[in-house]
Amino acid sequence: MRADDMRVFYGQVNHARYRGQIEGHYESFFQRANHPSRPLAFWIRYTLFSPALRPQDAIGELWAVFFNGETRRHVAVKKELPLNECLFDTTRLHVLIGDAELSDGSLSGEARTGRDSISWSLSFRGDSAPVLLLPVPLYRTRLPAAKSLVGLPLARYTGRISVNGEAMDVEDWVGSQNHNWGSRHTDLYAWGQVAGFDTHPESFLELATARIRIGPFRTPPITPAVLRHRGREYAFNGLLQSVRARGSFDYFFWNFASKTREASIQGTIAARRDAFVALNYYNPPGGTKHCLNSKIAMCSLRLEDRAVGTVDVLETKDRAAFEILTDDRNHGVPISV
Repeated sequence: MRADDMRVFYGQVNHARYRGQIEGHYESFFQRANHPSRPLAFWIRYTLFSPALRPQDAIGELWAVFFNGETRRHVAVKKELPLNECLFDTTRLHVLIGDAELSDGSLSGEARTGRDSISWSLSFRGDSAPVLLLPVPLYRTRLPAAKSLVGLPLARYTGRISVNGEAMDVEDWVGSQNHNWGSRHTDLYAWGQVAGFDTHPESFLELATARIRIGPFRTPPITPAVLRHRGREYAFNGLLQSVRARGSFDYFFWNFASKTREASIQGTIAARRDAFVALNYYNPPGGTKHCLNSKIAMCSLRLEDRAVGTVDVLETKDRAAFEILTDDRNHGVPISV
């Protein structure tokens, strides 16, 4: 791809892709960050959902989860509004779901489910370039049906979040601003991210292991990964590279490995069952998926750079994002929302 085309694409990573697609569409802009030293994290998601063949029934969804690894009591809330009470800007990062707003550098809102409530007023900053989990051409093709990228890795969040009336100051929590969209959710996947390891605070990892249904068949595991470390980007995300990589996961443990001529990675992401919440995700073609969601998982990663002759071990105790999307209902995590 030409340099001019790349600049255009990077400038559009946070533009909404929804145009009233009749085949159905989901689109999410989510933020997540971890406390600098405690096992605490938030995840806030501004989502558009449009069911297949019924764009008139499209809605906006406002999600928020606060993870507390100290008490193991997590709070998850959600609000839904008709799409005519929402805005998903196709020219810049700007989302409105009722009174809740996300823009380039700030987010605010409130959601309630039953007796639980979360409200937030946060700003974020950073200067890292976007991380693309897929090669650029695949963001412009019909397949895969689900796309994801990181608009701002290593984002730093400041402000206040209130959980069931208890306010907490957020001071330089590190995380990321993310964007994903598609005509249907991936059939089965594990997704992971580390925005700053305990051992290497400026390193960033993004990866997934996915199996995609094509007609009556499901593909073997496909594992793309991107690691930024010591000023370099290690991209293990080419199509053939992702197919050749190793990735296997279960409840709630994930092993992965990938290599090129120049470098290799192998690692583990894991968390206890009680580090997760379970969420119902509407799927545009119909039905719902279960998303098992944790932002306080552990990660251990070994990187060998054969080009320069170095081996590094990157670790974090409770700063890793770990999600599993599944149709299985036997995971044992109670549905929160």
